[in-house]
Amino acid sequence: MAKELADKAKEAFVDDDFDVSVDFYSKAIDLDPNCAEFFADRAQAYIKLESFTEAVADANKAIELDPSLTKAYLRKGTACMKLEEYRTAKTALEKGASMAPSESKFKKLIDECDFQITEEEKDLVQPVPSTLPSSSTAPPVSELDLTPAPAAPAKAKYRHEFYQKPEEVVVTVFAKGIPKQNVNIDFGEQILSVVIDVPGEEAYYLQPRLFGKIIPDKCKYEVLSTKIEIRLAKADIITWASLEHGKGPAVLPKPNISSEVSQRPAYPSSKKVKDWDKLEAEVKKQEKDEKLEGDAALNKFFREIYQNADEDTKRAMSKSFVESNGTVLSTNWQEVGTKKIESTPPDGMELKKWEI
Repeated sequence: MAKELADKAKEAFVDDDFDVSVDFYSKAIDLDPNCAEFFADRAQAYIKLESFTEAVADANKAIELDPSLTKAYLRKGTACMKLEEYRTAKTALEKGASMAPSESKFKKLIDECDFQITEEEKDLVQPVPSTLPSSSTAPPVSELDLTPAPAAPAKAKYRHEFYQKPEEVVVTVFAKGIPKQNVNIDFGEQILSVVIDVPGEEAYYLQPRLFGKIIPDKCKYEVLSTKIEIRLAKADIITWASLEHGKGPAVLPKPNISSEVSQRPAYPSSKKVKDWDKLEAEVKKQEKDEKLEGDAALNKFFREIYQNADEDTKRAMSKSFVESNGTVLSTNWQEVGTKKIESTPPDGMELKKWEI
């Protein structure tokens, strides 16, 4: 029965009735989900309908079921090229060419991929225009595409959302209790293909062309009890405006201004910078070398003794000075610590209050 449906699908394909062809192939797959041929042929019908992400998903499934099926690699390479995924396309085509070296289609498409990859690399080094095009260059209203917008798509079976970090995008599909063997996820250069196919239920597809390019080898996913978590490694450190391609401009990360300022070269200033340490040293030297006379010299002498003294000496000097009303200054704590210092000066001695 599945083969009969596949034959009808081929007839519809020859008649350019690609929607009918896809429908027949889908029914055949429902009856025989392990036939790689059905997936590879449905991928070709999807390509004709310009449903390229669906074509990539079917080609991947065909390769999974039969890694030696060369036309599956050809389908994947063709669909990826339509999505401008030239590196992913080239990898698939080279794999197919290694199994069918006499097939000229592979070489022709690989050469086209090489050309497009070279052009992409040239575009990366071209300078960005400094000015934006003037609004006066906008096309007249008569030239605008006034085709009515298509109707909103039907609500997806499972809800999904994403968030991002500078180096990765994390996509979460809220599918609860899905066995791991019923989940098929594939990564391309700018493609994510998620297929959840549980027997007896309608298959779920999430196959967007991504906003930015990713590194497939570094991408990974995990099937959990309540969700499927997919981690996409960004190829470029930019902020994605959305998950899907063409839904807003990319935003470059803000430069680290503080680090740039700290690395800015220093230029000589026209103003002289004062060396306060040097000035302080000079002042101290001047104070030390200053020659005083009379009471000023004696006060300076006592201050120097006090500043350089140990704790007992300082205590002795303070006590003797206070109790004698400034007439006695002793440095012997054992002598002054236990007796009262008389404040009356000796005969013939003038009363002085020395500063310490």
